[in-house]
Amino acid sequence: MERATRPLTPPAEDVVATGHDAAAAHSVAVERSILNSPYALAAPLAIVMLVFFVGPLILTLIVSFWNYTQYSIEPAFTTVNYYDVFYGCIAKLPDLCVTFATYLSTLKFCLIVWAITLVLGFVLGWFIVFEIKNVSTQIILFLICTIPFWTSNVIRMIAWIPLLGRNGLVNESLMGIGLTTEPIEWLLYSDFAVVLAFVHLYTMFMMVPIVNSMLRIDPEIIEAARDAGAGTIKIALLVIAPLCRPGIVIGSIFVVTIVMGDFLTIGVMGGQQIASVGKVIQTQLNFLQIPIAAANAVVLLGAVLLIIWGMTRIVDVRREL
Repeated sequence: MERATRPLTPPAEDVVATGHDAAAAHSVAVERSILNSPYALAAPLAIVMLVFFVGPLILTLIVSFWNYTQYSIEPAFTTVNYYDVFYGCIAKLPDLCVTFATYLSTLKFCLIVWAITLVLGFVLGWFIVFEIKNVSTQIILFLICTIPFWTSNVIRMIAWIPLLGRNGLVNESLMGIGLTTEPIEWLLYSDFAVVLAFVHLYTMFMMVPIVNSMLRIDPEIIEAARDAGAGTIKIALLVIAPLCRPGIVIGSIFVVTIVMGDFLTIGVMGGQQIASVGKVIQTQLNFLQIPIAAANAVVLLGAVLLIIWGMTRIVDVRREL
């Protein structure tokens, strides 16, 4: 009886199956590598940014070169809109044209609000991070600071009117205790009311990045500075502030960007009497002067980007984060 011998090579069916398995495993590995690549992970956000951010900006830039009449908007390529934006600005020097005066008013609010929110955000951040030792208490205080954001901006602005009006709580209280004999007019529908509303609305945008930077600071640095004889003000200005530069710059970008383009706060709290770039654009849109409004928006975007560029030159945020 002859002993059966096994073939030296596997059957063709096994070879084909093994080849298919290897090809399938290779394709799965390739798909996983593609899905786990940084580009694939960033693709959804990139698509959203292109559709809802870059796309509208490009469309605004295109429309800014169109022509318009009282009755129609005509696709064209003309620079008349930009000429109208800066009409008379050179000839009227040293007097300010409407555009320069409007930008100066907007920059004034921007600078004042930035300075106040910076001081408030830094002081509140210092208190929460360095003065409160219990983490739970820190979280509770931080959440308390976010309570105003539970309502809309309009409601928060309107809430000031019963307080600051001629017959409001503040004027009634001041006259009641004898500090004034008549209502104070500049409490509402004034520059003061606009700045107050801006600070109320946007201090958190400055505070949150600063708190984030402060949480990265080792508390022993403060103790070492105190042991060296430094007071609280010196520690804040010479130790903590330089270490919080990324947070300060990020918060400043938030505040400056929002204030520069704001029109609702200035309109409500200024009584429709204070000019701003955002208010000019809104008025042009209301009158369907869309191309010149788009040109104003492009100029405003350029001004804001220039300010942000200057801030990022002072501090390299990406390197210090």
